[in-house]
Amino acid sequence: MRNPEWLEKYFEQVAQSSAEGRDAVEYVRARKIMVGMRRARKSVGAFWTLERKFYLNSVHYTAESILENPRAWTLFVHEVRHLKQGALTALSIYGELDAWQVEFNLYRKLTGKPLQATLEELLSLPLNMDRNNLHRARRLMIQHAGKGYGANLLPLYPIHKELKYWVTRR
Repeated sequence: MRNPEWLEKYFEQVAQSSAEGRDAVEYVRARKIMVGMRRARKSVGAFWTLERKFYLNSVHYTAESILENPRAWTLFVHEVRHLKQGALTALSIYGELDAWQVEFNLYRKLTGKPLQATLEELLSLPLNMDRNNLHRARRLMIQHAGKGYGANLLPLYPIHKELKYWVTRR
């Protein structure tokens, strides 16, 4: 099945934006991951599914706007990061912290614009399994994106590690 023209142009824009963008597009093409647009709640810019599909939120983006908006390119890299992580890691604050850091470091690099203080603090956090660090990351995500983002619903660790923590407290 051939991709629509807008999608091919979007892939080109993302790939030309950076090495991270090029790697993300290559990953999507090699694995034949479906990319499209779908309506979602306002607090979400893009999302992936367990069927390994990726959607931009049509509330925020159109086929035309994604070609000119660096945020749409960095969201692509963010969501592909989740697909690379796998569902267990992606559905955790640890996985979100990893993807947010990749996304917003790239956004700052592409635009040269300063980020909001909450995002700067999030980028300064170490990517590790320290629970206090992950609690702080969750609070910053909620502060930036709102409660509707859903970070309050995710475990801190990937679920298999979270369960082990609750049993062993380690």
